[in-house]
Amino acid sequence: RITVRLVKGAYWDSEIKRAQERGLPGYPVFTRKANTDTSYLACARVLAGAADVIFPQFATHNAQTVAYVIELMGEEAGAFEFQRLHGMGEELYEQVIGQGYACRVYAPVGPHEDLLPYLVRRLLENGANTSFVNRLVDARLPAEEVVRDPVQDVDQVRPAAHPRIVEPERLFAPERRNSRGVNLADGAELERLKRSCEAAARESWRAAPIIGGKTGDGAAVTLYNPALEASAVGTVIQASPEDVSRAIAMATAAQGVWDARPAEERAVLLDRAADLFEERRAELIARCVLEAGKTLPDSVAEVREAVDFLRYYASRAREQFGEGAPLPGPTGERNTLRLRGRGVFACVSPWNFPLSIFTGQVSAALAAGNAVLAKPAEQTPFAAALAVEILHAAGVPGDVLHFLPGDGGTVGTALTGDPRVAGVAFTGSGATARTIERRLAERPGPIAALIAETGGINAMIVDSSALPEQVVLDAVASGFNSAGQRCSALRALLLQEDIAPRVLDLLAGCMDELEVGDPALIATDLGPVIDRESLAMLEAHAAQLVARSRWYHRAPLEPGVARVGRFFAPLAAEIESLGALEREVFGPIVHIVRYRARDLDALVDALNAKGYGLTLGIHTRIDGVAQRIAARARVGNIYVNRNMIGAAVGVQPFGGRGLSGTGPKAGGPHYLPRFATEQTLTINTAALGGNASLLTL
Repeated sequence: RITVRLVKGAYWDSEIKRAQERGLPGYPVFTRKANTDTSYLACARVLAGAADVIFPQFATHNAQTVAYVIELMGEEAGAFEFQRLHGMGEELYEQVIGQGYACRVYAPVGPHEDLLPYLVRRLLENGANTSFVNRLVDARLPAEEVVRDPVQDVDQVRPAAHPRIVEPERLFAPERRNSRGVNLADGAELERLKRSCEAAARESWRAAPIIGGKTGDGAAVTLYNPALEASAVGTVIQASPEDVSRAIAMATAAQGVWDARPAEERAVLLDRAADLFEERRAELIARCVLEAGKTLPDSVAEVREAVDFLRYYASRAREQFGEGAPLPGPTGERNTLRLRGRGVFACVSPWNFPLSIFTGQVSAALAAGNAVLAKPAEQTPFAAALAVEILHAAGVPGDVLHFLPGDGGTVGTALTGDPRVAGVAFTGSGATARTIERRLAERPGPIAALIAETGGINAMIVDSSALPEQVVLDAVASGFNSAGQRCSALRALLLQEDIAPRVLDLLAGCMDELEVGDPALIATDLGPVIDRESLAMLEAHAAQLVARSRWYHRAPLEPGVARVGRFFAPLAAEIESLGALEREVFGPIVHIVRYRARDLDALVDALNAKGYGLTLGIHTRIDGVAQRIAARARVGNIYVNRNMIGAAVGVQPFGGRGLSGTGPKAGGPHYLPRFATEQTLTINTAALGGNASLLTL
């Protein structure tokens, strides 16, 4: 017979959090304890009905559940067993064993540092006010209440869901609706997504300039799938300098009317666009997979982030761009501060987030009342083209939003050199940001606004109290997710020397399990890097790194996979000191440095001295250490005991300082005002013949 262990409610709070983060339509677990208890009884009945092939093991400390199982299983004491945790339920099971029923006692085994998280978890679970163990020792509760039948509770309680645990869709209510995710663990849902993506991928994609709502024709360039270089993805028509100039002229003429529209109207259009993004989710996912080499989970997350940007900036526009905020002043006078659009904004987005960052920049500029010139990265124009098409379909006027695909030397130079452009939103390399800054400074006319978000030498500091297994999972996700092609990705893993050997051993084992290959397959963990130039740079750096490293490990890469696409096997290598890491290496390479506990402050100072300040991870079980590092670090986003990628819109506003960007943070409350100018309106109400507010006192 097959042995089956039945246990209830373990880690259900983690499932709740994951479902909220992933925007699932509901929860994969019950949100009321009575439902969990009732489900346990139902599962016990199923096991009892298959006693010829299953030997059930009932893990519980609940007396009511024990009584039910004994009644259910009858007199055949040897047909099943109970299980309890060492140190718990001893009095209960003295009675059970005395009646001839078997009970297996299980206990965690290992050193203190491994057992501590487990024991804390058990204390939290059994200390909860709904726990039977907790209720049993509460002298105020009558015995009948402690052993109350959960089926009766389920019958009496409506609704079935817990009213204080909101559905994932309503996580950010009433401000906005949470973006809708895909449950990739659901085979049927995954199959539907796969069919939709395959249908979208069979289309012949074309991205061309869209100026004033009309598509232009020009020089054509064919782009290829980075995971399968022999496969063409589509054709992009490059915008010419004349196209750029014409788009600027039309945008300049249209901006005033767009800015004069009430913020509520602009917000409605962005909300409508968000709904259309979700309706055409499969098409957008397919483009992220095929043109950018992003895995299915990353592509789903990219579409969700774009939707979140649209809805978040719509809600911010309603709040910040309305009638204006009243200011204090003398009696007989009314003072108001309000925000207005700057004019024409150029939005220059990167290839590593071809949809979400593109949409975030564009939607913010539109929400603030600007006309927009949108330039996607030359490697990834197709997702951006579809985004613009959807925004136009949602009602954004064609003369307000223009799409200008092309290379930086042509389109970027024309945009940043034109004095009619009032501001630039840019995400990309620090070198390009400096070029844009110089171009804006050299041109005549008003001083333009520059919102730049660049990369960083992002580190994760791990002290000896950290849980090694969690460190490794978070380091692998932070360093290798999206093939390391995130500006927030982990570049330097800083390990306290006491814990380093264990972490490195686990890290090597985890890396051996990584699947590098076709991003369209759900089993794939890492897709390709973006182009051959990036691949050559990474291989050259890897060769130098391995030659001088104290320890290194590289994930496996099948030769057949490497031959057909731009794939790089993830690498982790130990270097002598943080000083040996002189620049950001944009790809799946993690540099490892050991440090002594007494050098922690000096380590943070050395990180600060690099001049970057984007993301920082901290792994420690000592809250004082986390607070100490966070207070000392000059960095934009700090993550404690979790991975350091995937900032959520409105939850973890994203952006750095120093060499990592100008701020303000994207997806945060201070972002839209940077796209705006401020205007004060002062009205002397007493000039109308008297100060009515005083005369009526």
